[in-house]
Amino acid sequence: MARTRLTPERENELYTAVLDLLGEVGYEALTMDAIAARTRSSKATLYRQWGSKPELVVKALRNNKPVHLAEIDTGSLRGDVHAVLTRTDDCQMEKNSALLRGLSHAVHNNPDLFQALRELLIEPEMTGLGALLQRAVDRGEVRPDNPALPYVPHMMIGAFAARELVEERPVDQAFLTAYVEAVVFPALGV
Repeated sequence: MARTRLTPERENELYTAVLDLLGEVGYEALTMDAIAARTRSSKATLYRQWGSKPELVVKALRNNKPVHLAEIDTGSLRGDVHAVLTRTDDCQMEKNSALLRGLSHAVHNNPDLFQALRELLIEPEMTGLGALLQRAVDRGEVRPDNPALPYVPHMMIGAFAARELVEERPVDQAFLTAYVEAVVFPALGV
């Protein structure tokens, strides 16, 4: 049976409902039945469009983050990183942190979710960050042999995880901006 294409509006509506439900009940308790009820869809339609809960959840997360890092090019690494940080407001960052907290446990117990998350969200982000850093190397802003280069993703992910663990506060633009200026740029010699 051929897949019927949903309109972009209907797809966005479904993705928003999935993320709202995910934030409310967490990944384990999120069911295709609940998504179908919330979105006035049939379970059959959901499975036909997305195949599985992990794929639907990750596509919803990807849809929520449409700007691709590699497309950001301000002419300097500092400008690029600040452009990345300002693309999401504090409210959305807090929502994203809550979603990632809700998924972190599920990822360890669900290889399909982990694989979908890696393929659709993590790898494209890593590729985009790699492109930003490579442009900085090409422009001469960062030495190609800088030992911190391979650890920039770890530094950024660490900032998200550590803020809540150390300070019991959500990540926001002010924190990330200060962190990048105090930790990431000095490590890169920028």
